[in-house]
Order: sequence, then C-alpha cells, then structure tokens
Amino acid sequence: MKAKMVRSTDLELKDKLVALNRVTKVTKGGRTFTFSAVVVVGNEEGVVGHGLGKAKEVVEAISKGVDDAKKNLIRVPIINGTVPHIQKGKYSGARVFLRPASHGTGVIAGGAMRAVLESAGITDILAKSQGSSNPHNVVKATIDALVQMRDAVQVAHDRGVSMDKVFNG
Repeated sequence: MKAKMVRSTDLELKDKLVALNRVTKVTKGGRTFTFSAVVVVGNEEGVVGHGLGKAKEVVEAISKGVDDAKKNLIRVPIINGTVPHIQKGKYSGARVFLRPASHGTGVIAGGAMRAVLESAGITDILAKSQGSSNPHNVVKATIDALVQMRDAVQVAHDRGVSMDKVFNG
C-alpha cells in the first residue's frame, strides 16, 4: 500500500529519541567511536515519521536523525484517540499487532512502539511487539502497520461507494 506522505513545512513537530547506539571501529591507529540514533518525530495530531542519523557526536547524530525523520512523514487516521481497526505490521524480523482500545485505556505498548504511537497522537491503544526487539525494526514495523490503517472515508473512496453503503451494506 502506498504511504500517505506529508510535507514537514508548517508543522510543529516534536522529536523523541528511540535508540542511541555507540559503534566502535578498530583500526591500526586505535578505536574510532561513532553514534547512530533512531529518532521519531510527530505533531501528536496524526502525523508521524522516523529517521536514522549517524555521526561522531551524539547531538549531531540526533539532529541528522530528526532531519531524516522529517523526510519520511505519514498521516495516520485517528478516531477518538485510537486507531480505526486491528492491524498487523511487519518489517524484517519484527512483527507488531495494534488493536483499538476504549477511552481511558492509555498507550499499552513497549518502548520503541510507544514512541511512535505517542508521536502520532494516539492516546488509547493495545499493542504487542512480537519477534525481533531491535528498535530499528520495531519502529519500521509499527510505521508499516500505521500506513495500512484506513478510516471509513478512505474505504468508501477506494470502493467508489457512499459512506452509508460502507456501514449498511
């Protein structure tokens, strides 16, 4: 399914650091340390994106990750603070399961998934991460599940019928 891409201009985006990894390269001159940062950005109103930044300094890696995340924004359908329907997402070895929840439930999700869901503006959801717990892959699997979400208006448009027909027929 094609992602609903969004432009980052005129959006107030908040960033969250999901994972920071120190990478060591051993050469004959000694050890060289670099950092990689997985970052999630969102406006908490249905727009979310993820990015990866790599640099020799932590702050620079995070800022590169934020810039990358702003290039990968998608719009997520949110109905009363939750997702419209049950959805599974997959990326590499990571599999995620998202289920709508009633108002007041909160975000029941693990670390990497929680960052993505909160940045998207989802306040009530039941989520389960299965398979790989690698933060890079869990974030991408969660984004995959959110990209596949469809609300009633989009279903009606895709089928070429009216909203009444979607619910009654």
